[in-house]
Amino acid sequence: MLVAKGIQKYYGDLHVLKGVDLEIFDNEVVSVVGASGAGKSTLLHILGTLDNADEGEVWIGNTLVSKLKGDKLADFRNSQIGFIFQFHNLLPEFTAEENILIPGLIAGKHETELRKRAMELSRLLGFEKRLSHKPSELSGGEQQRVAVARALINNPKIVFADEPSGNLDTQNAQALHELFFKLRENFGQSFVIVTHNQELAKMADRTLTMQDGKMLSILTNKKG
Repeated sequence: MLVAKGIQKYYGDLHVLKGVDLEIFDNEVVSVVGASGAGKSTLLHILGTLDNADEGEVWIGNTLVSKLKGDKLADFRNSQIGFIFQFHNLLPEFTAEENILIPGLIAGKHETELRKRAMELSRLLGFEKRLSHKPSELSGGEQQRVAVARALINNPKIVFADEPSGNLDTQNAQALHELFFKLRENFGQSFVIVTHNQELAKMADRTLTMQDGKMLSILTNKKG
């Protein structure tokens, strides 16, 4: 699904990533943990094509995404990759449904098809009665679920989540964590989740621990 080789990243004199190698498999939920400053979010942004590595390669499927530029990169990102962040980044002037549709409309998909998909996702995520509401009328948990639906509207191959429950209370965080696994079962995507939440990390198929810009350990978590 995803292969990263020799990822190096500098910000001026600061060496943030120091030769990271990584493989993510189909239909896998992987958590990435480590202290603040370990390079987790930087790695996630490079894997998700939001930032560029100074050295190394990133492959998603058969595509060398680290070499894509301009419109080709934007089109690939929109169609193949989903993003969920700590802060939902919903557009306040649009309804929940309109926010969800935006990536699909950018991709040129038919609006009728997109609305059907948005309804399917909202039912699965438990906010179908809130589609006509604007973000200010939704709870924090509902806003994050809308952001999840937006990330999934184009049925991406892989979803990257950067501290997705960091802005939620314990109950909503737990519910969101469980949803990732439900989504994996329903749609078969791979999820890569940067988190400080140890419970979520343990729920994942594998936990990758970063330290000082390197991959310190990879743990396969026992199930059942």
